[in-house]
Amino acid sequence: MSQSEDAARREQGAEFLPRFDANGLLTAVAVDHRTGELLMLAHMNSQAIAKTQETGFAHFFSRSRGKLWMKGETSGHVLKIIEIRVDCDQDALELRVEPAGPACHTMARTCFYRRLNKDRNLERIAD
Repeated sequence: MSQSEDAARREQGAEFLPRFDANGLLTAVAVDHRTGELLMLAHMNSQAIAKTQETGFAHFFSRSRGKLWMKGETSGHVLKIIEIRVDCDQDALELRVEPAGPACHTMARTCFYRRLNKDRNLERIAD
């Protein structure tokens, strides 16, 4: 199969053909399914995807620890999967979730709780 046929199959077809990076990972963003708010960004390998589908709760691959983890496994702030969306070239996932508490390990509602100002300083914008 040619590269263009492979791309067409991935971009237009109904098969899930994830395009993992050189480390075997996809980027995944978790979004609150009710509000549309971006909660967090993490990475998933094939095992994390399978475990997420099997359990209905978000699992990720920790690049720093080199292992699979379930969001909320220690805090209880799990992310219940409502829907998994796949981007056009299948190298990123959008997890539509129902959060059970703050998504960020800092206890902020979202990991994106600061903005970068023109003076290059960070300003807190969310709890």
